[in-house]
This record gives sequence, structure tokens and C-alpha cells, in this order.
Amino acid sequence: MNLFPYTSEDLKKFSIAGKSWAQWCEEREALGVSARENVWISPADLNALTSAGGAAALSIDGEIVANIGSGDGCCGETVTASEHSFFINHVWDLLRVNEHVVRALPQDQIKGEVHERAVIEGTVHIGAGTRILPGVYIEGNVVIGENCKIGPNCYLRGNTSIGDQCHIGQSVEIKNSIIGHKSNVGHLSYVGDSILGHGVNLGAGTTTSNLRHDGKNHSSAIEGDLVDTGRRKFGTIIADGVHTGINTSIYPARKLGKNVTTLPGEVIKSDKNT
Repeated sequence: MNLFPYTSEDLKKFSIAGKSWAQWCEEREALGVSARENVWISPADLNALTSAGGAAALSIDGEIVANIGSGDGCCGETVTASEHSFFINHVWDLLRVNEHVVRALPQDQIKGEVHERAVIEGTVHIGAGTRILPGVYIEGNVVIGENCKIGPNCYLRGNTSIGDQCHIGQSVEIKNSIIGHKSNVGHLSYVGDSILGHGVNLGAGTTTSNLRHDGKNHSSAIEGDLVDTGRRKFGTIIADGVHTGINTSIYPARKLGKNVTTLPGEVIKSDKNT
């Protein structure tokens, strides 16, 4: 499991659809399921495993990844996972988890304040103390945490998770992304198919690119080698505490390490860790 620019400890704290990775794991452990740390088990597959009766195991591509009771693949039932359960081998796999969870939201949960001139088309979870300002357009399913300020006049697109105490500014567009707690996306910015850690501040006009001109999958550098991400649309991975200067432009599939800063107008063509 290579999560650069995050660590396995960072992963435990990472918020997806309003829950940390640790909480998702604790919920399955509460059901008596023992699973590998680097495996996402979809709710449907988790239900199939716990409903099998007695000892049972879950396999992905023929490999046992979780069990309940004394199930180890040798005795009891072995449940074959669907395509919605998979290994977390790289940090961008978290986008698949987020897409699956947010897309499946069953109903609205609105605890915050939504202005009458905001438009919501989709299912949303909006935390207590959060304000959705005039001109905000939410298209598709979106999760927003507590005590956030969204807008005015910004565009949130489907399968986006925003943490607690975030500010999404004027005329910002965010699509299919994960935004960590206490992060700010400054006005006139675009974030697509990306992951932002906690305490990130994107200066005004920061733009992520997420599509190759030839339409092929993006590759991302891991320990000096290019790895196929399996994603046709992939923006950036930004670690905790990063600050970008105004009008920073980020090439697709590039990563910024913890506490990195960029200059105004800087173009990020390769991973940056200092």
C-alpha cells in the first residue's frame, strides 16, 4: 500500500462522506468482521458476509480479505466480493470509495442553513452550523460537514465530500473530490477528481487539470516509476497543510506533500514534496 503523500496513520483520519477511515473500519469490526486494513468492503458485500450464517469469509479475486467467526476460506461459506469492494493500493483509490458511498446516499440530511436562492439537485448531507449562500448550485450527491461556509455563487458537482470547518469561496467549482477538514478553496478556483487533505488553503484561481488530451488513463509517479491509476479523469493529491499561491496551475495526477507552498502563477508539472 503506497499512499504518498499520506501515511497509513493519515489514512485512518481521512474523512470520506462524513466518516473517517477509522470509523468505517470500526463499524465493520462492531459486526464481528475482521478485515485487512487496505481493503474497502462495500455495504452490500459486508451485508452478504454477515448474513452468510456462522463462519464465513470474503474473497476478492480469489484472495481472502475478511472473515467473520472463524471463517478463513477453508471452512464455512466463502462470499465472492462484487466490483464495489477492492484493495486500497494507492491514495487515488480513495476516490473510488468516495464515489461509491456518496453516489448511494439514500436521502437528504440537512442540519445547516440553505439560502432560498441556492439550488440543490441531488441528495445532500449538510452538517450543523454550515451555511449555503445565495447562488450556490449543487448538482448530484454531495456531503458537507459542520460549520462550513459554501459560496456565494459556487458549483458543487456529484460525489464530492467536504469536511468540517471548510470554506468554499466565490465562483469555485468542485467536482468528484474529497476535501479535508479546515480546508479552504479560494474564489475562482477549480478542483476536479482530486483529494485535498486537512488544513489546505488554495489561493484564488488555483486550477487542477484532470483530463489528458488523448483521453487515456493518467499515470502517477510512485518511487520513481509511473503507475497507471486506472483513471481517465484524475486531478491532484494534496497533503495536509499545503498552501498554493494565486493562479497556481496543477498538471493531472501530480501530488503535493505536507506543508508544501507554491508561488503565485506557479505551474506544477511534477510531484512536489518541499
